[in-house]
Amino acid sequence: MAHLQEPPDTLAQSIIVDLRISADEWLRLYRGEALDVVARARDGRSVRFPARILRPFVRHDGISGAFLIEFGQDGKFQSVERMG
Repeated sequence: MAHLQEPPDTLAQSIIVDLRISADEWLRLYRGEALDVVARARDGRSVRFPARILRPFVRHDGISGAFLIEFGQDGKFQSVERMG
């Protein structure tokens, strides 16, 4: 489950992360050798989320781009979309 590292009184919010995951790295995630992706948001916050949320964005060369990740009031993952 993805969690945003923020105080519990924070309202629902979203962050932007820039990702570049090679096809080989994605294969490790897909095989279950690693379950989570840890990234730094553009605003400097750290975020950890399950690799499976990125499956719709996998291409032959892996995953790359800017992604908008939305979290609920409880800090848990709600949605992800590729930007641009």
